[in-house]
Amino acid sequence: MTDVHQLDELFFVRTHMDKHRVQRMVAETLAGMDDGELFLEYCQSESLLLDDGKLKNASFNTSQGFGLRSVLGEAAAYAHASELSEAALLRATDTARAVRYGQDSVQALTPPPFGTNTQLYGDVNPLREVAFAHKIELLQKIDAYVRSKDARVKQVSASLSGQWQAVQIMKADGSSAGDIRPLVRLNVSVLVEHNGRMENGSAGAGGRMGYAQYISEAHWHKLADEALRQALVNLEAVPAPAGEMQVVLGSGWCGVLLHEAIGHGLEGDFNRKGTSAFSGLMGKQVASKGVTVVDDGTLPDRRGSISIDDEGTPSSRTVLIEDGILTGYIQDRLNARLMNMRATGNGRRESFASQPMPRMTNTYMLSGKDKREDMIASVKNGIYAAHLGGGQVDITSGKFVFSASEAYLIENGKITQPVKGATLIGNGPDCLTKVRGVGDDSCLDDGVGTCGKAGQSVPVGVGQPTLLIDGLTVGGTAVG
Repeated sequence: MTDVHQLDELFFVRTHMDKHRVQRMVAETLAGMDDGELFLEYCQSESLLLDDGKLKNASFNTSQGFGLRSVLGEAAAYAHASELSEAALLRATDTARAVRYGQDSVQALTPPPFGTNTQLYGDVNPLREVAFAHKIELLQKIDAYVRSKDARVKQVSASLSGQWQAVQIMKADGSSAGDIRPLVRLNVSVLVEHNGRMENGSAGAGGRMGYAQYISEAHWHKLADEALRQALVNLEAVPAPAGEMQVVLGSGWCGVLLHEAIGHGLEGDFNRKGTSAFSGLMGKQVASKGVTVVDDGTLPDRRGSISIDDEGTPSSRTVLIEDGILTGYIQDRLNARLMNMRATGNGRRESFASQPMPRMTNTYMLSGKDKREDMIASVKNGIYAAHLGGGQVDITSGKFVFSASEAYLIENGKITQPVKGATLIGNGPDCLTKVRGVGDDSCLDDGVGTCGKAGQSVPVGVGQPTLLIDGLTVGGTAVG
């Protein structure tokens, strides 16, 4: 359970604000509204980057502030400030009340979320765990280790980042909820060169915990070895073929395609406005049988997990697609209320300066019954995409384009030559109906995902089992 005394110390004792007066201001501001909250935040973060043996960046930042939101019907008024004081809050109340002009309340004040005693991660502050000199030493060790492994290594980048965020959400009825969220991440990127050809590889990991696990020698050795392995594989890659073919997607991080091409289309705001490719399809078959997709913010210590969302709603496990049937949406309070649905604990915001909106947490496909080796063996000519890079998706149409950072040819049921330049092109809803095999090996990524929406970024998790997809367009080098 989050330490209430620690939150009160941060937001009231330290700032000399009176908690009862602040609560009274919130209640008076939100009187006659449908919903709203005061969001208080205190955040410390750091980032260190060692590039090519030199410390290129070392930053430390402390931020604090509040966001006061009032909601009436579909409209919301929002005021925020980086000053935690009663005077600043009083000024913000005028803006928050402005939403009332020319509008009447649609219903009684939406009841506040039910409380929770669940704590999915510790409240350790990773920034205080390890001395600055030791963090630099770690990055230097990674650089030296990778270079010692292969003479073809030309450049190594290693980065370490940490964050400690404390939030408190106060509602009009006097209820409040709080959370303390640690977050760390370690990344390694390697550039190799042979006979004038350069290729790279990368690996990373993170989660809601302290640095201890990630700075252990066994752990960073694993990441460094993986980054180097990918780079060396890409040195041997030949140009990818182009055309429509069967594609086998690897487990874990390849779930980023699921996140982008399908997950965003299941967020409540897009469906309420009818702009999603999944709008109006609740209860309908939208994927092949055997496909079950969930958004689960309750997984302990995971990067995308949250004990409560940024509206104070406890996180939950939401089944979005069950055995191919669309069964749920990802909801914040505003869109859930307007759609007469349940808020799922997915109201998230980047910081106090941003309004909450429906956002994913850890979104992944559950395991099926198929074996990876059997799916590969069934493909005569195709592509095995082990890792995906960047991608783009159009929410309205569902169309997506993703690059494969590590991919191989499948020839006569066997993985053969690595290929480069492969891009996967398709349509999210259509792609779901072409799933012909769902592996028994579902897993989440290693904890490096960040999701962008409407200019806001939040940490997320992605995952899936190995998938066999029929008739996916692969962009590469045209076959004559």
